[in-house]
Amino acid sequence: MTDFSNAMSVAASGMKAQASRLRHVSENIANTDTPGYQRKVISFEEEVAQGMRSGAVVTGPMRLDQTELTRIYDPANPLADASGHYDGSNVNLLVEIADAREAQRSYEANLKMFDQVRQMSSALMDLLRN
Repeated sequence: MTDFSNAMSVAASGMKAQASRLRHVSENIANTDTPGYQRKVISFEEEVAQGMRSGAVVTGPMRLDQTELTRIYDPANPLADASGHYDGSNVNLLVEIADAREAQRSYEANLKMFDQVRQMSSALMDLLRN
C-alpha cells in the first residue's frame, strides 16, 4: 500500500503545484493594465526528504520577471513623465494564456494519475477480500 500512497502523494503534489501556478497566472492576467506591474513567475523543484528524492514536486520561490516594462505614450495620464510616457506592465496575454493552458493540462494529467492509482488500490482491496 505504500507504493499506492506514494503515487497518490506525488500526483497530489503535482496538482498543488499547478494550482499555485494557475493562481500566479491569474494574478498576471488581472494586472495586465496595471502601470508598473511586473509579471510573477514560479519554478518547480523536486522534493527531497531526508536526502532522498521523493518524486513529488514543490513550487520554488516566486520571482518577478525582469523583462522591461512597456513604455506607453499618454501625456494625459497622471503617471506620465515629461516626455508623456509611463511604464505599463510586462505581462503578455498570449504567454499567460499559454501558461494557463499548460498548467490546466498538467493538472488534469496529475488528476488522472491520482484516479488511476485510486482505482488500482480499490481493485487490489477487492481481490484481497475475495
